[in-house]
Amino acid sequence: MKKTVLITGTSSGIGKATALEFHRKGWNVIATMRSPEKESELTNLENALVVALDVQNQESIDNAIEEGIKKFGKIDAIVNNAGYTVFGPFELTTDDQISRIFDTNLYGPMRVLRSILPLFREQKSGVIINVTSAGGRVTYPITSIYHATKFALEGFTETLAYELIPFGIQTKIVEPGSTATKFVGSAEITTGDNPIYDEFIHNGLKNWEKHDTLTSSPETIADKIFTAATDNNYVLRYPVGEDTEFYLAIRQSIDDQSYVDFMRNRFIPEYLNN
Repeated sequence: MKKTVLITGTSSGIGKATALEFHRKGWNVIATMRSPEKESELTNLENALVVALDVQNQESIDNAIEEGIKKFGKIDAIVNNAGYTVFGPFELTTDDQISRIFDTNLYGPMRVLRSILPLFREQKSGVIINVTSAGGRVTYPITSIYHATKFALEGFTETLAYELIPFGIQTKIVEPGSTATKFVGSAEITTGDNPIYDEFIHNGLKNWEKHDTLTSSPETIADKIFTAATDNNYVLRYPVGEDTEFYLAIRQSIDDQSYVDFMRNRFIPEYLNN
């Protein structure tokens, strides 16, 4: 019997590439997005269901899961991929921006999992894959709110990986680095207009562009997600991308303060008194 995966955020980028990857490998795919009426490629695939799902809306989550089970009989894996970022200094973020990014990047996956876990427990199987980020373990300037959501999702998922083992449920984290998608281009910018940070932002972006030139394709990330879903073990983390591997290797090879000093010198050397 074919296995079935439900993936959130499949309208573009990593989500769409992941839906296509699972479909190519012979899975049934429940491809979810906020506006399925705008989708044309996935809707033409056999053994694929394109359905509305807004991770901020519990009713839409429940309906998507119900429709998927109605069409394919069961769900074997969940990929929580939907998310976005906010660029800008923390001081300039609004309460609304903070609430919405947490509601999408953290509370969204929590809602999805709360809906699917009774089914996974009943069938005594299931794979949960939460797509976090290299930014769930390392940080960069002017992305504090994004990092806060991804660090929280990492901690939440690591805890689930303990408590769901008795039910035969595998819990995984996939950590992409910079990816050649519209993710950055579609990011929100903090809405404050205080010019005091203008120079800092300019320097930070300049140093970011100087050092972080390594990007992965959405297809590379999708391949790693498929591996996590099918390797049938309890491995927790799946870093992917040369930049992810670089920063994690640095962080793990030196003491904590030396790592912090390394990152400061890499991204904000203009403000250090060396």
